[in-house]
Amino acid sequence: MPIEKITMPKLGESVTEGTISNWIVAVGDVINKYDPLAEVMTDKVNAEIPSSFSGTIKELIAEEGQTLEVGEVICTIEVAGDRTQNEPPTEEETIEKVAVSTNEDSSQKARYSPAVLRLSQEAGIDLTLLTGTGAGGRITRKDVQKAISEGIPQVKAEEKAVTSATVEKTPTNEPAVHRNSIQTKAGDKELPITGVRKAIASNMVKSKHEIPHAWTMIEVDVTKLVQYRNKLKDSFKKEEGYNLTFFAFFVKAVARALKEFPEINSTWAGDKIIHKKDINISIAVATEGALFVPVIKNADEKSIKGIAREITELANKARTGKLTIDEMQDGTFTVNNTGSFGSIQSMGIINHPQAAILQVESIVKRPVIKDNMIAISDMVNLCMSLDHRVLDGLVCGRFLQRIKQILETTSEETTPIY
Repeated sequence: MPIEKITMPKLGESVTEGTISNWIVAVGDVINKYDPLAEVMTDKVNAEIPSSFSGTIKELIAEEGQTLEVGEVICTIEVAGDRTQNEPPTEEETIEKVAVSTNEDSSQKARYSPAVLRLSQEAGIDLTLLTGTGAGGRITRKDVQKAISEGIPQVKAEEKAVTSATVEKTPTNEPAVHRNSIQTKAGDKELPITGVRKAIASNMVKSKHEIPHAWTMIEVDVTKLVQYRNKLKDSFKKEEGYNLTFFAFFVKAVARALKEFPEINSTWAGDKIIHKKDINISIAVATEGALFVPVIKNADEKSIKGIAREITELANKARTGKLTIDEMQDGTFTVNNTGSFGSIQSMGIINHPQAAILQVESIVKRPVIKDNMIAISDMVNLCMSLDHRVLDGLVCGRFLQRIKQILETTSEETTPIY
């Protein structure tokens, strides 16, 4: 029977490598096409990699913890049956079959791969009673097989893990030890770095090392916008079932301005600069343990109502671990709602490989001079970090001025919601 190679797949735009965090199969295992082989961590997501063939695992070439480039061989399979009836899936089919993990809270543990569900159903195993050993606590096929052979433990190991992870170290007379030149002392807590946190750290370091960041800020009087939104918010929520947030107005204004300034909607490609045709706005969504950046596709073509709906849906998916790979890729510009935390000025790190990020700060009432008189207005700071290889201050200044103009003239007469 023929031996086929399984390679590290490309799991998203700009993803060039992945790290094997856990092998789900072992040499000699008989598997079906699309059964999960390994859990892989990238700078975008954690995922279970499906098999391209049915057959028997011949060799595990990559080790757990090893990072491989896209296209490198991770294992080999002795293919069962006729090769022509066991064709490998396309890249699109592979991505569709990947089980994605984008959150590390307890809701993620309730999401299982098709292989795990099938095996548990055949054996009559209640998956809620098992402890996952996969990334972020995901239950793997190995966990189900162990439960079948050894039985389900009386006390969930998951509860033991939580207990042991939260207990502080007992003080001892032993001297402090050094880990990576950082000294720990008795009473300090050591928390393991999760896969998602490692991916975030890697991407942030890459952005700061590769991109020469510059920064600029503009203040905007959004008094009319605040009055308009406050007038509509209750009836909108009653009719649509979700909130009409200020953030939706800002995203729409940015999308309009990007259409007029395509230079901002660009990426550095080494020997060229690429102006992206589609205007896909990445929005930052924070959870307790991580930060995710889902994408509003073709934001310039959507109404404020449509944008508000997508913000709500994407944020809910991020917080419940239900984002797909497609919902997190192809972003061309990022808008970060730092104002939701009370921030009034901040400097964002650009979402690689984009060329800029805009921080929308808190709307605060401040005294301003209007017609040589002091007035109280609703003011907001817009802070922009830019890739100085791609962009200069002139075009960014004009871009921010255009956003300012759009926002300051937002009203019932000029800006339809639908």
